[in-house]
Amino acid sequence: MTVRTLGESDLAITPIGIGAWAIGGGKWEFAWGPQDDAQSTAAIHAGLDRGMNWIDTAAAYGLGHSETVVGRAIKGLARPPYVFTKCSLIWDESGRISHNLQADSILREAESSLKRLMVDTIDLYQIHWPAWRGARESASPGSIEEAVEALAKLKAEGKIRHIGVSNFHAKQMQRALEVAPITSVQPPYSLLATDVESSILPFAWEHGIGVIVYSPMASGLLSGAMTRARIAGLPEDDWRKYSPNFREPLLSRNLRLVETLRAIGKRYDATPGEVAIAWTLRNPAVSGAIVGVRSAQQASGIAGAADVKFSARDILDIEQTLTRQAA
Repeated sequence: MTVRTLGESDLAITPIGIGAWAIGGGKWEFAWGPQDDAQSTAAIHAGLDRGMNWIDTAAAYGLGHSETVVGRAIKGLARPPYVFTKCSLIWDESGRISHNLQADSILREAESSLKRLMVDTIDLYQIHWPAWRGARESASPGSIEEAVEALAKLKAEGKIRHIGVSNFHAKQMQRALEVAPITSVQPPYSLLATDVESSILPFAWEHGIGVIVYSPMASGLLSGAMTRARIAGLPEDDWRKYSPNFREPLLSRNLRLVETLRAIGKRYDATPGEVAIAWTLRNPAVSGAIVGVRSAQQASGIAGAADVKFSARDILDIEQTLTRQAA
């Protein structure tokens, strides 16, 4: 794959990165259902074999388990990938997740992540959320400024290479920038979630901040492999089972969009999912897209997204489908 520079950093990343949310496994608040660690490792290796050179995870994914699996998968590799992870979500002994932006908490999280990942330095360390689950930002201990100061300290100590933020809007990014340089922002972006185009992407572009988007296939809904029967059979601890996009009346609309993506994909020997990913990558502000993988087959089935180059007809077909569905 070709590479793109992430913001104003020295990180040259491939357009697609390996997402490690689902490999955190089941039985936690935002799980994707059970996951076999051997399959997770195979998925990571398959993605690396197809040229992807970065992995995005978070401490909260599986309450530390995702980072542990990633660490084991990349240990001893001759050419290890860049490792990106996140902080600010912590959990108690019962597994209940809470939010903390205090410096002491951030510094403790970093030490734990370094141990689980079995690395000396984290390439990109991101504040996972500026606030948690719709709560007021002031409801969380600490502040954006305090958290960024902690990340700047970690960078000075050589424990992280770059500072990133996730799920921040433009004003929050501005506050972070007033404390320390920000390499990247990580927002959700897909054909079903385009709000970031109004201010987040323009702000990042104007300020030289890289953008790595998550859920470009809308959590698998636009992959082409999701059917009504498969959705009905999702495990009870798969959060998607209860997501509005996976239920009526939105589900029928979304599956019609998948058929448009499938038709476009046939022109390029690409899957609907690869077309959906490519659609996010066409935005000049986007540096890369995080694509979650749970098996070697899935990893191999999304690598072609980087090669899809849209024609005017393709864009028109997508826009007309979205317009009809909005009507």
